[in-house]
Amino acid sequence: MARLPVSIITGFLGSGKTTLLNRLLQDPAMAGAAVIINEFGEIGLDHLLIATPNENTVLLANGCICCTVQGDLVNTLRGLDRQRAKGDLPPFDRVLIETTGLADPVPIVQTVVTDAKLAPHYALDSVVTLVDAVNGETQLDSQPESVKQAAIADRLLISKTDLASADAVQALGARLAVLNPNAEIVTVAHGAVAPDQLFGAAINSQSRAADLSRWLRADAYVRSERKSPALPGVRRGEHDARIQSCSFTLDEPVTTAGLSAWLTALASLRGASLLRVKGLLNVDGVPVAVHAVQTLIHEPVELESWPDDDRRSRLVFIARDMDRAGIEATLEMLRWKSTLPSSAGVKPLDPQAYARFVKAMTKVH
Repeated sequence: MARLPVSIITGFLGSGKTTLLNRLLQDPAMAGAAVIINEFGEIGLDHLLIATPNENTVLLANGCICCTVQGDLVNTLRGLDRQRAKGDLPPFDRVLIETTGLADPVPIVQTVVTDAKLAPHYALDSVVTLVDAVNGETQLDSQPESVKQAAIADRLLISKTDLASADAVQALGARLAVLNPNAEIVTVAHGAVAPDQLFGAAINSQSRAADLSRWLRADAYVRSERKSPALPGVRRGEHDARIQSCSFTLDEPVTTAGLSAWLTALASLRGASLLRVKGLLNVDGVPVAVHAVQTLIHEPVELESWPDDDRRSRLVFIARDMDRAGIEATLEMLRWKSTLPSSAGVKPLDPQAYARFVKAMTKVH
């Protein structure tokens, strides 16, 4: 059975997450969505603000989903799957998680991807981050949480555009494009956006060339590196100035052993600094997609075919407090030679095995 896609909707306080969720749940394409709403406080209110009643809406209160109720998230997702299988809930084909405005999305991503009990049933799809067009610049200047929420997003929504000037929206968009070149930026008012603009960010072995280009967005990183904060419309505050995006192209194929060593080193040595890593690598002649979010290394995906005639490896990074030279220094590991005989082979890990691997690596490091 195919794993159900899980998407995370995040953004700082007042950015319009509940408004977006209301509009999404009114779309016929989202009729099969289960919703988990997390709130911080003694009394939960957001679930009462959902205009479209949904039997599959669950409230997680009394804690931030990224820390104190992380176990509740696992139990909730497992419970939804069991009730779905038994017919106690209407069938659902995806899960949306709305976080509190103060959440760090990374532990949520880590829970969905690596928990051994969830991995067979759920797969991470998209991280959607809302940034308020009216208050977004100020929040990026003063709230580190809002910067991180934006930096790891697959899709960035500039919300409340009806309340801000066109110049303010344009300036915020330019700043976000430098902060996170990987994300597609969509401007919205009153949460009105088509679901297919937000979801479908995950990559798999059968992804088309267009999907791979959209997923990697390597050209956007090149454009971002050329931009300067001195350019009109591009400003970087104290918090996002600590974040740098960059891209690399490797002419020679990398080795299987080198890839394994490099990914392990990223997680154990540089994970906190590397907010997002994506790559399409030539691994001993085979196209492999790699993806990391801080210390979380997603399972590498061996692709069925190359998306184009270019056989070079392409890597893109969003890093905090780490310059281009420091990132580049890690890439030499990709060329390490394997000590295994060529006949040994390296089989991809299934989700359960990968979850055990990550848990073991966490204990070691």
